[in-house]
Amino acid sequence: MSSSVFDGGESSAVFPDWSPYHDLEAAARAYLRDPDVALEALSGVLRGTSVLGFTLERFVNEVNGVWQEVVVCDGNRLLLWHGEDVPPDEGPAGAMTSSLRVVPVSTVTEVGCRRRLTRTPDGPVRVDSIDVYLLLSSLDEGSVPGTEGHLGSRHDALRFGKTLDDGGPGQIARLGEFAQVVSMSIGRPIQ
Repeated sequence: MSSSVFDGGESSAVFPDWSPYHDLEAAARAYLRDPDVALEALSGVLRGTSVLGFTLERFVNEVNGVWQEVVVCDGNRLLLWHGEDVPPDEGPAGAMTSSLRVVPVSTVTEVGCRRRLTRTPDGPVRVDSIDVYLLLSSLDEGSVPGTEGHLGSRHDALRFGKTLDDGGPGQIARLGEFAQVVSMSIGRPIQ
């Protein structure tokens, strides 16, 4: 297992698998470094609403330390929690940011799901990566008309990915399920 040192502490670069947990709290506690921070932020918005699907991400950045994300779909909204360590030169040791974004599912105009398939020597096809995007009706902050260097408007998009090396087959499958939940929430399931 590889690891990275940040602010004198050691952070694992390989994390436990959250995919066996179908309960958000159990998955967050198994996978995130700061599950209490994430769950507190999300619970203030969920307030008893059913979680239809979720996906989690975590990685170690050599500059900033640990980066974590939880994305939840409750059928009406996407709740995106993001936690990131503050670089050592931008705050005290151990400081992190915690942010929450709520996006109405009605603003999702398109769901895309691309799987990379490989055929094993004995013939079966295996999914070895998945990329999911959610195109939103809002404009990307970097492409606002009238700003310097504006080359045209571009819609905001949320992107998620998993590979065999980053998450394994369980998380690949769970991200595919999350894409289906979101697509069913906007009216059409994806195959």
